Amino acid sequence: MKTFTTRENLSEYLEQLRGEGKTIGFVPTMGALHQGHLSLLALARQHTDKVVCSIFVNPTQFNDPKDLDKYPRPIASDTEKLLLAGCDVLFNPGVNEMYARNEHWHLEIGELEHLLEGKFRPGHYQGVTQVVYKLFDIVKPDIAFFGQKDYQQFLIIQKMVDMLHLPVKLVMCPILREADGLAMSSRNIHLSADDRQHALVLSKTLNWLKPNFDTNSIPILVRKCEEMIKAEPGVDLEYFEIADGDNLRPANQNTKNIVALVAAKVGKTRLIDNVSLQ
Repeated sequence: MKTFTTRENLSEYLEQLRGEGKTIGFVPTMGALHQGHLSLLALARQHTDKVVCSIFVNPTQFNDPKDLDKYPRPIASDTEKLLLAGCDVLFNPGVNEMYARNEHWHLEIGELEHLLEGKFRPGHYQGVTQVVYKLFDIVKPDIAFFGQKDYQQFLIIQKMVDMLHLPVKLVMCPILREADGLAMSSRNIHLSADDRQHALVLSKTLNWLKPNFDTNSIPILVRKCEEMIKAEPGVDLEYFEIADGDNLRPANQNTKNIVALVAAKVGKTRLIDNVSLQ
């Protein structure tokens, strides 16, 4: 595996690969890698000739400086995991390599930016689109792979790709879960043993909803799911929504693509999860 810390050196190397007719797969991450990230790499290896993984904790997508400070950065173990997973290229830049001083970015994403996650994390998706645009411009991947757990993020990046006519195909990859059902996340390391048990209410509620989806109206189902989550000690529900999977507006009986999405604080750790219903 080759490791690069500068845009220039990485671009030169990838240009050489493209000159040899190689296709490039890309998995952008903020590190603290787990099996979910590695499943994206495995899919990328199946679909492209060479796989690039980036590890960059992007400051512009954090609303809370404390959250940025405590974000885990285990670069040595991450590098080892990438080696074992057969990654071809690691891009691990510093903040000064990615951002100039007083840089300005605003992409008019529309309503999608302000729903659900956007309501609780204002400005978050501007930071996400800013850094992903930069990474796409550097790596110039043929295909980029993202996890379904960050469902709204995927829709926003797809919208950016469409708006700016970027020559990259996006692939949404399935959520990987721990044996007890908890969605894999870099934030799970912050959960105490009790928090972790309480956190299972999120996946349990989604799992209950899937087979029961046709038993009641959507508003009643949402209310039932909210009650299940609120009844769990140590869990502070932010939202539970049954939404149109294309635009995240509330779903109705005529919606073709339906997804249920949830966000909650468990102890001091904020978790998200979702499940496709149709």
